Amino acid sequence: MARPHGIFTRFPILPNLLGHPDAFNDKEQFVIVADTITLGFTVSIPATGQVISWDRGVPPANALKAPGLSGESAIHVRALRSLQVGRPRSHNQLTAKLCFGNSRPVRFSATSTQKEPPDQMIKTIEWTDEGISMLDQRLLPTEEKYLMLRSYEEVAEAIKKMVVRGAPAIGVSAAMGLALGARQSVGASVADLEDDFDYMCKVMSETRPTAVNLFWAIERMRARLRREKSLTKDPLEIKERLVEEALSIFREDIEANRALGRFGAELLSDGDTVLTHCNAGALATAGDYGTALGVVRGAIDAGKHIAVIADETRPFLQGLRLTAWELAKDNIPVTVITDNMAGHVMKSGKINAVVVGADRVAANGDAANKIGTYMVAVLADKHDIPFYVAAPISTLDLSLKSGNEIPIEERNAREVTHIKEHQLAPDGVGVQNPAFDVTPNELITAIITDKGVARAPYVESLRALVEGNAMGTNG
Repeated sequence: MARPHGIFTRFPILPNLLGHPDAFNDKEQFVIVADTITLGFTVSIPATGQVISWDRGVPPANALKAPGLSGESAIHVRALRSLQVGRPRSHNQLTAKLCFGNSRPVRFSATSTQKEPPDQMIKTIEWTDEGISMLDQRLLPTEEKYLMLRSYEEVAEAIKKMVVRGAPAIGVSAAMGLALGARQSVGASVADLEDDFDYMCKVMSETRPTAVNLFWAIERMRARLRREKSLTKDPLEIKERLVEEALSIFREDIEANRALGRFGAELLSDGDTVLTHCNAGALATAGDYGTALGVVRGAIDAGKHIAVIADETRPFLQGLRLTAWELAKDNIPVTVITDNMAGHVMKSGKINAVVVGADRVAANGDAANKIGTYMVAVLADKHDIPFYVAAPISTLDLSLKSGNEIPIEERNAREVTHIKEHQLAPDGVGVQNPAFDVTPNELITAIITDKGVARAPYVESLRALVEGNAMGTNG
């Protein structure tokens, strides 16, 4: 790696990028500069026993000094927070903002990130003391507005009306909504709480039928209540354990999408252009990375140059409104096309890979995703373009033998006949509006999960991933 001349040598500190390079400087001090990036760090220096840390924001104006380091001194840097909204993803951009210097070469022994969720680029949903804060995705990209939801009924309605959407985000939202409802239950006994909770689960389960993460999250919350019920008869204690479970689901979703992104990054090459359909990014998850766009972000964080072509995704325009918005926020090159341009763009040789998300994946690898995905898969197969589905393990539904068993949500005709309040179709015209279609497994090159990459035969590889078998890795 070429090192620039001058007072500071600049290099990345994020893990798994370029290893642990040496730092050179002619100053007899250890200097950390963070410019305007919102970060937190802990820097441990075993040779001197010194620990330097700050939680958020720009560090103190004065240089942080650690004299007496030698060329064999080890420094352990741990990032506590991710970058703020609009942070650069490219390691080249990032390293221009951070610098470490010392009188002699300093060996980096390790870098790591903590397990707490990072300060996300986009906060899709957040648990607060007031209630559940949720970004209203119906208003994007022209208005960035957060709603404060103060009851489980409001959360259920927000899911149904697509204030929040995307299978992982729906699962997280449902878990938080149930925790909120449980906390507000006036039941004086565990039995009363359980009755209330069962009704809340029923309401939540009727919001969006296709997204399996919804039902996965509901069942996980039910299981936690059953487990706690066997340990205590105090309803207040059980309520707090349910809140803990919902927050664990939130944190695990962020970690899963990061892991998924790392696996998927290996499937993309430097300079690739990726076509995606709908929005399977930070907005479709708990935040930060996303699934399909998590693969793109993972590749970029690994130093690759990736561009995205986003289908507009009729009729709700998630590609045009949401995917383009969050990629532009993240300084990732994105071009929007209408859905009926995909074949032409593929034939022109402008697409290297297709990466989409999923709302439910059956045991045989058939995958339900936003309507129009099947059409994209057929076109990709025709033009010999790899077609990848990116979905966490929680989106797999191995109880279903094939995609024929996946329920397909039919939404209101007005989403097709109108754009907001503007009517496009003649009065009384017949409309079909299935929200999803199913892509058969033979059109899917691989399914990227947070546990590894599954390939055909999917009945075996998906089962192996769920059971923790090494068969499903990237080999």
